Amino acid sequence: MRRMRSDLITVQTGSRPTVRDITGEAQQFVSGENDGLLHVFVPHATAGLAIIETGSGSDDDLLSALSDLLPTTDRWRHRHGSPGHGRDHVLPAFVPPYATVPVLGGRLALGTWQSICLVDTNGDNPTRQVRFSFLPG
Repeated sequence: MRRMRSDLITVQTGSRPTVRDITGEAQQFVSGENDGLLHVFVPHATAGLAIIETGSGSDDDLLSALSDLLPTTDRWRHRHGSPGHGRDHVLPAFVPPYATVPVLGGRLALGTWQSICLVDTNGDNPTRQVRFSFLPG
């Protein structure tokens, strides 16, 4: 019986809000596997994962929507870090820190325009980790 396989990668997100496509890294992780599930998890309190289209402006639209919904004002009770940092701690309630994707024959079963993206609005932490876990079917 095969067991779950897991690996942790490091992703540089920089010092400003970003949507970083990690589909290539995810595909590389499951390459050579058979059918199963890929679980992706961000072990951070201020980042999340989204499955969205990238390259057509949707990533910038997501950041704009998050900025409108979670502005960097002084309204937040959580106040350490840069101004408005409290919103970064609310982000995972709207953009969850996990995603699960089917894997069929060693390929991610994403839709034509779907990508797995790390969403990071926290400029105070430019280095993130992402855990990939493959559960064989």
